[in-house]
Amino acid sequence: MPALTSRYRWVFLLCVFALIALRAWSAASVIVLGGANYRPGQIPPGWQVREHVGRAHATGCAGSEELCVHLVSDNSSFSMERRVDVNPRELPYLQWSWKVTQIPEAGDFRKGSRDDQAAQLLVAFSDRRVLSYIWDSNAPKGTMQSASTVPLVQVFAVVCESGQAEMNRWLTERRDFASDYERAFGRAAPHVKGLRLQINSQHTGGRAESYFSQVAFLSTPN
Repeated sequence: MPALTSRYRWVFLLCVFALIALRAWSAASVIVLGGANYRPGQIPPGWQVREHVGRAHATGCAGSEELCVHLVSDNSSFSMERRVDVNPRELPYLQWSWKVTQIPEAGDFRKGSRDDQAAQLLVAFSDRRVLSYIWDSNAPKGTMQSASTVPLVQVFAVVCESGQAEMNRWLTERRDFASDYERAFGRAAPHVKGLRLQINSQHTGGRAESYFSQVAFLSTPN
């Protein structure tokens, strides 16, 4: 009988370990911005600032709970970019936090002459297609349409937030980006090869300001 009890004990422990491993696998994630691996005032490791028009103002900052990045555009366009390699079949969800404190009031991604946004998160795929998640100034929340302006690159925009109603507070967004890709381009999403955080105000000649934090690819929507 003692041997039998010992056997059951081992079976129980193996089941516990299996459940722990299964839970860890089911909640897999790749964090690309966040944690405590950089200091306020610094650009996070792995990210590069690219100026498109005018001068960039991008710094690391301390948010309410996590480290963040702070972007300010004065009649300029710039981005923070990093390379990634993410399989959408394994990590089909994208989550991030952002806060907008000033929008380019006349901005509207649907009009080329006014294509300014306080905050964009762009997901670049291996087939030169891009999903752009936008905090737009005037396009209604939920708008989804093509936004291609660069030759040989197809961009599809999704307006996650719009206008001033939610300004000055941190918001967390979660997207099934694999499904968004399939809806936009009519095929399964290939590997993700890059991320871009962008801000611009050069078309309308104004100013924009935003913050990003806690950007991660997830296996489940939490």
